Amino acid sequence: MQVEITDVFLRDGLQDEPVIVSTAHKLEIAEALVAAGVKRIEAASFVNPKRVPQMADAAEIISSLTAVPGVTYTSLALNGKGIERAVDAGATDIQVVASASQAHSNANAGQAIEDALASLGAAVSRFPQARFFAGISTAFTCPFEGSIDPGYLLRVVRAFKDMGITDIGLADTLGTSPTDQVMASLQHVRDAEPDLTYYLHLHNAHGQALGTASAAVDSGVVHFDAALGGYGGCPFAPGAHGNIATEELVRHLHDTGHDTGIDEDRLADAVRLARDVVMHSPAAGLLDPAR
Repeated sequence: MQVEITDVFLRDGLQDEPVIVSTAHKLEIAEALVAAGVKRIEAASFVNPKRVPQMADAAEIISSLTAVPGVTYTSLALNGKGIERAVDAGATDIQVVASASQAHSNANAGQAIEDALASLGAAVSRFPQARFFAGISTAFTCPFEGSIDPGYLLRVVRAFKDMGITDIGLADTLGTSPTDQVMASLQHVRDAEPDLTYYLHLHNAHGQALGTASAAVDSGVVHFDAALGGYGGCPFAPGAHGNIATEELVRHLHDTGHDTGIDEDRLADAVRLARDVVMHSPAAGLLDPAR
C-alpha cells in the first residue's frame, strides 16, 4: 500500500523548541526533505509571532521555497487573519485548525470553538483560489478536559465539511491516547461521514504511536503527519509530547511492506541536519506571558 507522509518539522517540530531557527536553515531543511523524497511538507504557520516567535518568518518561508514538481508545501492558520496572511504570502495549500476541546480552543486560538469555526468558515469562502484542508487538535484527549467524546469530534468534522473541506486530520495532540481510543473515535466519524478523507497527526508519549499508525493503515488510512527526529509539541497544551518521528514511521512502514516513496538514507541526512540546526540556533527567549 502507498502511504503518504507529511513532514511537519518546520512547523510543529519547531514551534515548541526554545530556539529561533533562521529562515536560511529552514529552507535548507526543506531542500533536504525534498531530496529524501518527501512530497508534502508543512512549512510554516501564520499565527501571532508574539505568541509563537519561532513562526515569525512564515511569509518569508512560503515566498522563498523552491517549487518542485510533485511537492506540496502547506501552511497552517488558526483564524481568518492567518488565512489572509498565508494567501498574501503566496500559500496555495492551507490547513485550517480548530480544537475538539473547548478549553484547548480558548488556550490555543483564544476563542470558543464555535467562534473559531465561524471565523475560519468566513475566511475560507473568501479565498476560493486556495486549497484548504483541516486539522482538529485534541481530537482524542485534551490536557484540560481529558478524553474527548467522539460526538464532539464529529461536530467539528461536520463544521469543516460544511465549509467544503473534505480532507480532515485528527490530532492526538498530547500523544497519550491509547490506540483503541484513537481507532474507536476514528471509526465513529468515518461511519458518520464516510466520504471524507481522514489522516492522523500522532504525537508519541508512550511509544504507542507506531502501533496506532499500523492499526490505522490496516483500517485504510494512508495519510499521516510526522516530524524529523520526533520534534514537536503544542505550546498551549501542557504535557504535549513530540511527534512520531518521520524516520521511525518510514522505517516501520517499509518493514511492514508499505511504500512511502522516501529514501531512508537521505532522510537520515535530513534528520542530522535538523538536529544540528536546533542544537546551534539561538535561544528564543520567553513567550508572551499573556498567552
